[in-house]
Amino acid sequence: MHLAIDNATGNLVGAYFDWQETLNGYYHVFEQILRNYGIPYCFKTDNRTVFNYETAKTKLEHKDVLTQFGYACKTLGTNLVTTSVSQAKGMVERANQTVQSRLKMELRLAGINSLAGANQYLTETFVPAFNQLFGQDYHQFPTVFETAPTPEKINTTLAVLASRIFDSGATIAFKNKHYQAFDTAGKLICFVKGTKGLVIQALDGQLFIAVDEQVYALTQVIKNVIVSTEIDLAAKPEKPKKKYIPPMSHPWKQASFLAQQKRAHEKHKYV
Repeated sequence: MHLAIDNATGNLVGAYFDWQETLNGYYHVFEQILRNYGIPYCFKTDNRTVFNYETAKTKLEHKDVLTQFGYACKTLGTNLVTTSVSQAKGMVERANQTVQSRLKMELRLAGINSLAGANQYLTETFVPAFNQLFGQDYHQFPTVFETAPTPEKINTTLAVLASRIFDSGATIAFKNKHYQAFDTAGKLICFVKGTKGLVIQALDGQLFIAVDEQVYALTQVIKNVIVSTEIDLAAKPEKPKKKYIPPMSHPWKQASFLAQQKRAHEKHKYV
């Protein structure tokens, strides 16, 4: 379970279940905070491996929490502080103990046995009841939360970013699948072999790629499919559909992201 608590009021501001501790889980907690409260001033987190920069060459983008989550925090202006001292974050530690002792029984009594059902129960029932019982009315106090971004901005900021290079078929590989780039009119954009781009997987799963300060939509393609001209019917070409592509307002620049990765690597190489 991924959990966030407001140190000023003791309110749970974000809670999300995933199968393990993941970037996706932290992103969904961050999304709840942004939508319900605004941009937080600072996060204080555990100093676990999941929050440390992974220097292994085999690390996966969706598990690379510090460079991805940290880059999203930097984009929104939220400080990110890690600590290995449990006393420094005693409020969330106590909240975790309370949640663990109460939530299992509540889920069992409610007959919930799925991840989706547990997350729905968390946001709609458990968190409001917890804040009513243990938290304070945050409207009574001055806030340091900044104005929340638009839902579209949240969706494209809490993203998985990955550098990729187009091959000779004008495709890129991402998570064992191949994709081609299309513009807003649904027209295929063919890049020459070796063209570098930055893949952006938005929080809702949409895929885009930024190339030379321009953003394109990505559509999956099936490679190496053998078709018989005698047996298989020719597929009718589909009329290109207009695709939604967000404006280049997010710092989706290859150089900026690579510079952030390099700084994170240098910072943690000697820790």
